[in-house]
Amino acid sequence: MSKEINNSIYRQKVLTDLISQLHDGVDFDTVKEQFAEIFDGVSSEEIAQAEQALINNGLPVEEVQRLCDVHAAVFKGSIADIHKTTEPSEIPGHPVNILVLENKAIKKVLNQIMLHYQDSELLAKELQKLTALDLHYTKKETLIFPYLEKYGITGPTKVMWGVDNEIKSDLKAMIKANTNGEAIAYEWIEHLTSRIEEMIFKEESIMVPMLIDNLNEDEWRALANDNHELGFALIQYVPKWSPLTKTEASLESEMTQGEIQLGSGHLKIEELIGMLNTLPIDITFVDKDNNVKYFSQGSERVFARANSIIGRKVINCHPPASVHIVENIIEDLRSGRKDHEDFWINMKDKFVFIRYFAVRDENKEFLGVLEVTQDIKPIQALTGEKRLVED
Repeated sequence: MSKEINNSIYRQKVLTDLISQLHDGVDFDTVKEQFAEIFDGVSSEEIAQAEQALINNGLPVEEVQRLCDVHAAVFKGSIADIHKTTEPSEIPGHPVNILVLENKAIKKVLNQIMLHYQDSELLAKELQKLTALDLHYTKKETLIFPYLEKYGITGPTKVMWGVDNEIKSDLKAMIKANTNGEAIAYEWIEHLTSRIEEMIFKEESIMVPMLIDNLNEDEWRALANDNHELGFALIQYVPKWSPLTKTEASLESEMTQGEIQLGSGHLKIEELIGMLNTLPIDITFVDKDNNVKYFSQGSERVFARANSIIGRKVINCHPPASVHIVENIIEDLRSGRKDHEDFWINMKDKFVFIRYFAVRDENKEFLGVLEVTQDIKPIQALTGEKRLVED
């Protein structure tokens, strides 16, 4: 046991040193050679655990992220021998199958971008297709990461999320440059393509094996259902995999038979659910322990939500760069310094009003935070009057 502990500590020290070298500008290939030599024969999962330990000990996620590409480059071609993922990837509709098919479609778009990078019109079409990455990454971050976090795997998720955001920002900048008539350098295309391909490798050869090692059948089924809820990136006609069992359907039916007693009346469960889902707003409730407890499921949601976020720490539902903002908002509401905090942003054809409210009981004890989101653009456009009864 002492040997294993010593090895673990040694690996963390080595990783810290390699991260410092990258931070100081040491050449990528030089660090990569050191990594390959020192960690020869060590599995990707062990490396991920060492990275997780660094984060647990206070090293910023952004610093560990510097090592992410080195990690992937060294292990490419060898991880397949450690973990076997073939079977799930070949089951139509299985979450792994969907992820692999989306990645294949993304690779096809990348090939077209490399071919047509000098033709601004064709390039614009292919770059627009590539914006499907947003959905692909969103599903990974909101559907898959909660399951990994449930089993204590938080370091790799935060690192990947940070890289996802960098890729999306780079893609957005490239689209803007092309739209403005600027020439897109081949080196820029190559860099973006390489980063996306590296992320595909990390998803399939690092993330998927971790899922397979930990998730049970019920969790895979729930993940598959949520996948259909959010949609698919660049693929169509995805079959439904493993629907609700008879037992689950029976339990779901029984849930609707009872009533909930409220301070000003009582409602059947299906009535309450229907009411909340009919409101022209999105509602999300986070309890006093910062766990997501509930979200409404209206027909016109502003932000995508999936059942897998239930029970998830709210800070893990946000990119690493914005975690400190979320923590500050919650602390202001918890402490009583504020009762609510408001934000408003433009999202394509929507003007989104986001409000956070402190929820307290009759004794003013803090119960949690209620997030209320609404597209208020139609409200802003109202003029004059429309009365219930005209004079």
